[in-house]
Amino acid sequence: MNSRQMLGALTAGALMLLATPQVRAEGTFDIPAGAHFNKDKLAKITEFFKNEVATGKIAGANVLIQQHGKPVYHETFGVQDVVSKTPISDKTIFRLSSLTKAITSVVAMQLIQDGKIKLDDPVSKYIPSFANMKVGVEKKAEDGTRTLELVPLARPITVLDLMRHTSGITYGFYGDSLVRKAYKEANLYAGEFDLAEFAERIAKLPLHNQPGALWQYGHSTDILARIMEIVSGKSLLDIEREKLLDPLGMTDTNFFVTEPERLQRLAQPVPNDSDFRVGRLYRTEVRQKWESASGGMVSTMSDFSRFAQMLANGGTFEGKTYLDPKTFELMVSDHAGKDSGVARDHYYFPGDGFGMGLGLAVRTDPGNAKPPPPGSLGELKWDGAAGCYMVVDRKQDMFFVVLEQTPTERQRVQRTLKQLVYEALEN
Repeated sequence: MNSRQMLGALTAGALMLLATPQVRAEGTFDIPAGAHFNKDKLAKITEFFKNEVATGKIAGANVLIQQHGKPVYHETFGVQDVVSKTPISDKTIFRLSSLTKAITSVVAMQLIQDGKIKLDDPVSKYIPSFANMKVGVEKKAEDGTRTLELVPLARPITVLDLMRHTSGITYGFYGDSLVRKAYKEANLYAGEFDLAEFAERIAKLPLHNQPGALWQYGHSTDILARIMEIVSGKSLLDIEREKLLDPLGMTDTNFFVTEPERLQRLAQPVPNDSDFRVGRLYRTEVRQKWESASGGMVSTMSDFSRFAQMLANGGTFEGKTYLDPKTFELMVSDHAGKDSGVARDHYYFPGDGFGMGLGLAVRTDPGNAKPPPPGSLGELKWDGAAGCYMVVDRKQDMFFVVLEQTPTERQRVQRTLKQLVYEALEN
């Protein structure tokens, strides 16, 4: 199947998904369209975050809920850092961590839309060393000793694999598999390097699994970014500025914060929560060659709310189209569902009830919990290790974002915020 046929088939699948009858609403899951927010119930969000700050769990946060293109709830809590005690504002700069992947993926979709990249392109078309990669298969002896056997690729890694995290490329800071240990021991982040050098470092390591076989979180987006640089002839930041950041007015979204004025606006976690636990130092304040497409960007609520609204609008913002309807639906349809051949394990981070789009998780079913967690079918989401979190609910023409720097508390905060948001929705 060529790329044009793949695009047509995947688009058709996306439209079939949209046409599928939705399950009966239950509690705060899949509330009928047209719901509005009860302001009295939204006050519970304020109570929750005020208590988080007062009890020292977080330094501060910025929370925005926007529906029909207008804010229905927008509050800031606490301070940028406990030393300066500067209040949080819409200009406070936060480390996005893995929310960087969402921005990178949208620009990649723009390049696909322009015909610069194709989903079925092998990665080795752009980075030849990826043609020679091997897959690490664990073997266990009778005494329990584990060894790694390197086997050839069953098929090439593709751009699609990079975008849906099925390339076999992983991270070295979670899990105990021998391949992940090899990543950890490879000292991937040593010295000064750019995306080109980083891709070559990855190419020397074994893949965790065969391409397309398993959803595997890792540095796939960094390899995607290197391809973006190659086809555009520009650095990652330059191509992102040209196609997305500057047109959207995201003037504070960048990879580093080194200017004195911007450093004064950089949020910090509380001192006992400063380890971002991503296998490397988060050196936002030190300008480097490596622009980490998988986790290195910073942004503000002024900026990021424009990005979230563009997604809520289906790829448009203030009269400009960033992703045309077919490209957008291709991005937000499930590419790791039951007919994809993609397996899921304990580390399937989109979670129960979610499929995987091209850079974003997409809600496909209620999941196994009874009652189901809140949300809507078709919901888009992503978050990052530093604490930032985005949910886009196009059924309710709504999104919400929380920007905070709290690696330890983030999952609890995100779950609570989502529950409170949907409990405040009424028909």
